[in-house]
Amino acid sequence: MKVDGGISANLHDAIKSAKEAETAGYSGAWTAETNHDPFLPLLLAAEHTTKLEIGTSIAVAFARSPMTLANTAWDLQAYSQGRFILGLGSQIQPHITKRFSMPWSKPAARMREMVLAIHAIWDTWLTGNKLEFRGEFYTHTLMTPMFSPPASDISAYGKPKIFLAGVGELMTEVAGEVCDGFICHGFTTEKYLREVTIPALERGRAKAGKTMEGFEIVGPSFVVTGNNEEELERAAVGTRKQIAFYGSTPAYRPVLEMHGWGEVQDQLNVMSKQGEWDKMGTLITDEILNTFAVVGLPEQIAPELHHRYGDVIQRISFYAPYSSDPERWSKVMSALQLA
Repeated sequence: MKVDGGISANLHDAIKSAKEAETAGYSGAWTAETNHDPFLPLLLAAEHTTKLEIGTSIAVAFARSPMTLANTAWDLQAYSQGRFILGLGSQIQPHITKRFSMPWSKPAARMREMVLAIHAIWDTWLTGNKLEFRGEFYTHTLMTPMFSPPASDISAYGKPKIFLAGVGELMTEVAGEVCDGFICHGFTTEKYLREVTIPALERGRAKAGKTMEGFEIVGPSFVVTGNNEEELERAAVGTRKQIAFYGSTPAYRPVLEMHGWGEVQDQLNVMSKQGEWDKMGTLITDEILNTFAVVGLPEQIAPELHHRYGDVIQRISFYAPYSSDPERWSKVMSALQLA
């Protein structure tokens, strides 16, 4: 199992965090799009590492066009010498329309078309053939030599891999059909992964005439760990708040409903609208916490992650919304890589 770390999206910290991830032995490291651009730090990471796979987990797809994503991913693939993964996510409608002021409609169909458009652009740059992509949401029919990067940029490495994040079945099917990997949302449980996510991915792969061979799943990753009761409790509090934050989103309700916790989503949604963010975590019971997260001392984490997900995921990263020391994670990583 590949174990991935993180790269700070803050440019001042990106080099240090990328070097630390490679030195620690992580297979890859990701940036997130929250309060900083997710792509810029990866240029620094590519410059100051040699083996580490680097990627976005995630970049907000609908805040950009297929052409801008194709350009950025191409350049990062070239500069990193084939180590870049373009991780995309849709975000939810209010963020796309109110924060990014971009259009929203049929997110799964739009995402499918976006990925196909990116590949069409890359294929034109690699082959020199005419760009002729016409879809419902995106049209790309103009590409002159002046605007085409040299095929030699990435011909030795191949096109970047595209991973897609999702929760709903339609978006997950799209990932299986047109992408190289799937990033499980942190708000995922083993039951939901096995009974909803993987069957949807398999349906998507079947549409494309493919099997799951070579397709990578980045597994769910909430981890609550510490070296003593005080550290464990502090980690649990931070994780409860994060689970509650995601649980307040109506789009993620099916995960809670699968476990009979649909009414919790109603309560969380009301509290979020009232701005009661800290109190929301108190609704996440021990049962809910232990269903979404692996909880225990550092030496207990790897065996439980393998027990839950070892036969169905190819790589994992740790989602730990609390302060912790690197040594805590090195123990877990080593155990996962050796198992």
